[in-house]
Amino acid sequence: MSVKKSAKDKKDLKIEILEKVSSLTTAGFGLVAALAWNDAIKAVFAQFFPKPGDNVLALLSYALVITILVVIVTIQLGRTVNLAKKQLKGSK
Repeated sequence: MSVKKSAKDKKDLKIEILEKVSSLTTAGFGLVAALAWNDAIKAVFAQFFPKPGDNVLALLSYALVITILVVIVTIQLGRTVNLAKKQLKGSK
């Protein structure tokens, strides 16, 4: 009986680890997107208060590309984690 509980505990631990890794990865990508948008927004303000060397279009493009990438990776990661959860729960 204790062997089954131990195997279940291992599966629960794997699920928890997957959830944590997914959460940390999502948070990291969110930070990257936030920093990209921060730079883009600063550049927009710099258009109204000019400073040499700012390229608004490049920064906005960068922020958009990073955000799209983050959304795609986050969705794929969530799907992968959900699939892994189903497989781990289904192999009891």
